[in-house]
Formats: sequence, C-alpha cells, structure tokens
Amino acid sequence: MSFDPLHRTAAFNALKTQAIRIEQPEYHLRNLMHSPQRFTDYSIALEGGSKGFFFDYSRQRMDDPIFTGLLSLAQQSGAQNIFSKMCAGKKVNVTEDRPALHTLSRLPAKKITDPGLADKKADLDHVDAQVKEYSDQVRSGEIRGTTQKQFTHAVVVGIGGSYLGCEFVYTALRQSLRPQIALRFLSNVDVDNFKAVKDHVDIESTLWIIISKSYSTPETLANQRQARALLEAHGLDPKDHLVTVTAKEDAAEGHTFAMFDYIGGRYSVSSAVGGLPLSIAFGHDVFDCFLQGCHAMDEHALNAPPDKNIPLVSALINIWNTQFLKYVAKAIIPYSFSLSKLPAHIQQLYMESIGKCVTWKGEPLDEPAGCIIFGEPGSNAQHSFFQLAHQGKGFPVEFIGVLNPGFQNDYKSPGHITNHQELWANLLAQAKALAEGKPTVSPERIFPGNRPSTMIVLEDLSPWSIGCLTAYYEAKTVLEGFILGVNPFDQFGVELGKTLAREFRKKIDQTSDQSETDPELNEADAFYLNALSKGTLAP
Repeated sequence: MSFDPLHRTAAFNALKTQAIRIEQPEYHLRNLMHSPQRFTDYSIALEGGSKGFFFDYSRQRMDDPIFTGLLSLAQQSGAQNIFSKMCAGKKVNVTEDRPALHTLSRLPAKKITDPGLADKKADLDHVDAQVKEYSDQVRSGEIRGTTQKQFTHAVVVGIGGSYLGCEFVYTALRQSLRPQIALRFLSNVDVDNFKAVKDHVDIESTLWIIISKSYSTPETLANQRQARALLEAHGLDPKDHLVTVTAKEDAAEGHTFAMFDYIGGRYSVSSAVGGLPLSIAFGHDVFDCFLQGCHAMDEHALNAPPDKNIPLVSALINIWNTQFLKYVAKAIIPYSFSLSKLPAHIQQLYMESIGKCVTWKGEPLDEPAGCIIFGEPGSNAQHSFFQLAHQGKGFPVEFIGVLNPGFQNDYKSPGHITNHQELWANLLAQAKALAEGKPTVSPERIFPGNRPSTMIVLEDLSPWSIGCLTAYYEAKTVLEGFILGVNPFDQFGVELGKTLAREFRKKIDQTSDQSETDPELNEADAFYLNALSKGTLAP
C-alpha cells in the first residue's frame, strides 16, 4: 500500500485555509444551524436491517466547502480502498505482517469467494460452533462444576481488549435480556478487584473464563493463578471450573477455544472473546443477532458512497476537529444507563489504535495523531464535567440516544413526563446549548456556544442495535487510521511499560537493603521499592 502523508496532500492544505474561515463570527453554529436543509443534508440513516441507526452531524462546525474538502482528503488517502482490501484479507497490518479480519467473524460464509478467506472463515465458524455447543451445555446444566451444582455465574478474566468489549455488550443487553448466567469481570491485577468478584459469587457454581491471546499477559495470569488457588482451597477441581480463550491452546489448561492472530484484542468482541461469555449469559442466538448487527454496519462501511458513509464521515469529522480545529479531547456521552461501559471500550479501541506519532512506514507525523476519549452516561455527565464543556475549554461531544430503553416503565408523577422523556429532554437541551449558547449581560452567565457535537440515535438496545453500534466504532476508527496514514492495528506504545514492569518485578524479589544499593535504581525508584517491601512510608 502507498499513500501520501496527510500533511502533504492538496486537500489537507486547502482545509487549513477553511479552518481559518470557519472561525469567523458569521459561521457560529447558531447561524449554521438555521441554514436551509441543514439537518437533512447533515444527517444519515443506515438503510436496511431490522432496526434503525441514525447519525446527525448538523451541529459540527463545518459547511459544504469544508465537507467537500474532507471528502477529497478521504479520496486522496485511499482509505476506502484500503478498507476494502482489509475486508478481503489483504495484509493491512503491515508492521506485524498480517491481515486484520475482525469483520470476517461476522461475515456469512455464503458471501465469500476467495479460497484463502474461506479457509479462515471455516476456522472461525468451527470455533463458533464449539462455543454454541459448550454454552448450550453450560446453560442446560449438562456441564457442571465439581460438586455438580449448575453454574449461576461466570467470571471473565482478561484485560484490555480481552474484556472491555464484552463488558460493554453484556451491560448493554442485560436490562432488556435478563442473563441466565450472570457475568462478572476480573481485569485488574489489584487483589481488591479479585476480592470484589469472589465475594459476590458462589464458588461452587462459578465458571472462570480466562481470555488471553498470548497466554502470557502477567496481570491475567496472576488472576488465573488466584482463581485456581481459590478453587483448590474449596476442594474443587480447576479443570471443572476453568475454560480458556487463547491463541496458545497448548499453553492453556482446561477446555480451550481458539483465537487467531488476524483479529486484534480490541476488535475481538465478535469472536470467541465475546462469543463465549455472551452466549453463556444470554444464549448463542442472542450473540448471533449481535453479529448480524455488526455485519450490517460492515456492509454499510464497505459499500455506501463517501458522503453517505456513516463511519467514514465520522472519521473525517474527528480529523477535522483534531487536526484543523485543534481539539485535543472528545467526550462520548450515551444517554442510556445500559451503554455506561461504552466510553471505556471506545477509549481503548480508539486511543490504542490511533494514538501514534509515525506512519505505518515509520515516517514521523507532522503532529501526533488521535485525541483523548472520555465519557460518562447522561445525565450524570451534566453534573460532572459539563461546566467545562459549556464555559471552559470546549471539546466535541458524541451524544447517543436510545428511543426505547431496555426497561419499559411508563410511570409518570402527576403532571410530569416519564423518566425516559426527562432523559431525552436533557439530551436535546445539552446538544442545543453547546451549539447555540446564550449571550447575556451577566459575564458569569455567558454561554459562548459554538461547541460541536454529533447525535447518534438507536431505536432500541436489541443485540442487532448493539452490534451495529460496535461495528460503527470499529469501522470509524480503522478508517480514521487509514486516512491519517497510521496502522490502527498495532500497539507498540504499550510495550515499554511492560518491559520495565518485568525489570521491577525482579527487583521486588530483592531485599530492601539490596534495593537501596542497586546502582540501576534512581532515588525515587529505590524509595518506592523499599516502602513496598516494608509496607510503610516511615524511614
């Protein structure tokens, strides 16, 4: 693959001029929002599928010349062509010399004509069939623990992409689809996380799902050893209570399900990484519906024209806001308690994929790519950090609304609206206030407005809708990476800390006296190692 670095393209330089123009007062969002056909022209509905997905970017700080320039930027980058090659199994993950085939995990086999792709799909389908059989047996009680108690809980043991996507989907579905087997998540190596999990499950009726692609992640293995010791302390056979999802099947113990190196951890929720826990909790048919929603968005991202392609337009908006308008952060605010784990999942998906300072050829970027992703559910966020959003250093917001919540409750106090209607009143008010602001004679009450936002609306919290939302963020992230010229599939930035942790791990085995005299340690490192050894800050 070849591309011109972003800052060398003609479209990029033209957009720099447009960024200066859009700062003029006449282009304030309160004026842009009243342009004829603004909402119609700056919104996209996903066509097809059993449910709806609506994307409204009318409150972004852009107009037609800017949008045209952004489409030129996408065209000059070849991003859609690279995305097509990715879906076809080409090696787009060039720094790790392998393809990136998360979309294959939800692509129907009948649509595949390439023999190489068909072989990989057969492997994925084989694992999926194993997941279905195993999860059905766990749910029916055919597979039980050592004392023959039927499983009531499953603990997902993993970190990063090995749990974040699954936790998001589980949390999103559990209000409308009551899980037969409840999931808990053990990600942090902090022993307090382990205690919080074990104290809320019945050990004899709990299944532990160990998820580690390499089966060498220190935090996950430390928690796996703790789980094993806990089982043995209760007189239980670990092989009856441990199951593993990994690419290193020969290194794992217990029943294992395969992962493949062409699906990265943060893109893996539609593989066995999410499939096994979610099928155990809700049944494989629910997971299959989730995959159908993912595929619907994949097809849209692959085939929709650029100006009506939701993930591509979203990627261009983010590039416009970060590279040209110089926003350094973006908030994801779902006005749905069920989507409360979405910001954490997208934080990892996006920041680990796009947070790069060189192109995939190793050439330095004109400036580092990516932005800070954070968020909380609305309306909590309004009473947390929206003061800064409205009157401090502004940042773009991606609002997410759900028309039909998971819990249907029509209760309203006399003369008032329902809670869900109250939630939507707040959602619409925040988007309007950020965009339009409000001038006033009282300086402390001035709302500058002109704060950009996007509105995503789901019809409901069905597995299809959650799959569609999941794949939207995956495609948007990948396309942004392709436009910027970075590899959205490697994550070398996390390796240095891991290497240094191994060195500190060795030194922690030493006595405090040795740490004090270790010539490799600076004063600060020696202080903390000694404090850890003694269990006190006292000299």
